[in-house]
Amino acid sequence: MFNRAGSLCSIHGSVSSTKTPPVIRSTHVEPSPQDASVSNQIPLHDITPRPGEGSETVELYAAREKIHTRAFKGLFRNLRMAGGALLLLIFFGTVWLTRNGHQAVWWNLPERKFYIFGATFWPQDFILLSGILIVAAFGLFFITVYAGRIWCGYTCPQSVWTWMFMWCEKVTEGDRNQRIRLDHAPMSAGKLLRKSTKHSLWLLIGFATGLTFVGYFSPIRDLCLDLFTGEADGWAYFWVGFFTLATHLNAGWLREQVCIYMCPYARFQSVMFDKDTLIISYDPDRGEPRGPRKKEADHQAAGLGDCIDCTMCVQVCPTGIDIRDGLQVECISCAACVDACNTVMDKMDYPRGLIRYTTEHNLSGERTRTLRPRLISYALALLVMIGLLASAFYLRPLAGLDISRDRMPVSYT
Repeated sequence: MFNRAGSLCSIHGSVSSTKTPPVIRSTHVEPSPQDASVSNQIPLHDITPRPGEGSETVELYAAREKIHTRAFKGLFRNLRMAGGALLLLIFFGTVWLTRNGHQAVWWNLPERKFYIFGATFWPQDFILLSGILIVAAFGLFFITVYAGRIWCGYTCPQSVWTWMFMWCEKVTEGDRNQRIRLDHAPMSAGKLLRKSTKHSLWLLIGFATGLTFVGYFSPIRDLCLDLFTGEADGWAYFWVGFFTLATHLNAGWLREQVCIYMCPYARFQSVMFDKDTLIISYDPDRGEPRGPRKKEADHQAAGLGDCIDCTMCVQVCPTGIDIRDGLQVECISCAACVDACNTVMDKMDYPRGLIRYTTEHNLSGERTRTLRPRLISYALALLVMIGLLASAFYLRPLAGLDISRDRMPVSYT
C-alpha cells in the first residue's frame, strides 16, 4: 500500500575499515521464473565490499535536508488551525481552573492523589487510568481505520507545536524563498537579528509549555510565584528547563523526524489501513501526463493531464514528500497539499480534487464500503469498553478501610 519516493536506503555518515573483507564462496543456482519476476520488480545492488587499499566508506544514517514549507490558505488549513487552537486552549487553560479550593486538574505526587474536576483518585484507582488509555487507544484505532492519520495532521501535539514554530519562522524570516536565501546568505547583522528573534520566540513558547506541563504536577500559581522570586525547589527549575528545551528541540529542530522515525503510530498504521480507508491521494488518471502550460492553452489537445507540475503540493508539505508518488508512510494527512492544489486548480479554471481525500477503491473505480467488519469490530469493542469504564467509575468506592490484626501480646497475667 505504501510507496517510497526516492531511495529506501539513502544513508549518510561514514565508518572507516581497513580490514580485508572475507572471501564469500557460494554455489551458482539457476533462478526460477518466479525469482526472475521478483528481480525485475525490485532492483538489486551488489553491496559486497570490494578488496582494495585504503578505507571503505559505509553509509549509516539517512541524510536529512532542511524542509522549507510555503505558507498557504484553504479549508483544511482553517480546520487544522481550529483543532490546534482547541488543543492549546485545553492545555494552557485547564491548568488555571480551580475546584473545591485547589487546582481542578492536579497530580499531587507527594500525597499520591490525582484531582480532576472535583473527583479524587488514589493509587488503587490507577487501574481506571489504564482503562482510559486503552479506550483512547481503541478510539485512535477506530479513527485510523476510517479516516487514516487525521489525528496526526490536525490535533497531534507534535504537529500543533510544529505549526506554531513554523509560523514564528514565517514572521521573523519570511516565506519559503526568503528563508532559503537567508540560510544560504553569509552571516550578517540582519541575519543574526532574524535568527535570534526566531529562537527567542521558540524559547518563549517552549518555556510556556514547560511551565504549564510542570504546573499540572505542582500548583501553577505557587509555581509561577516561586520561580520568578527564586524560591522554587531546584527540581522545579530543572523540569521547567528540561521541557522548555525538549519543546524547542522537537518542534524547532526534529519536526518531521519525530513523525517519521520516532512515533510508533507511523510504524503500525500500515497494518490498520485497508482499501476503504480515507487517505489523501493524487488522481493519476486525471493528472497524468503532467507538464507546464499556459492558462489559455488546450492541455487536452496537447496530450497533458490537469497537473501542471508546479510542485506546490511538495512545497507546502511539512514532511517534504511528493504525494504524486503515492501514499507514503511519511504522510500525516494534514491536507496541506490538497489546499495548495485546489488553489492552483482554481487559478487554472480546472475542477478541484486532483489531490483529495479518497480511498483506494474509489480511485480504482470500485465502490467504497463505509461499514466493514474491521470498523464495526473496533466500534463495538470501543462501546463495550466505554460502558465498562463508566460502570467502574460509577461503582468506585469513595472510601476504603483496611484492618490489620495487631501483634499478639508476649504474656498474659
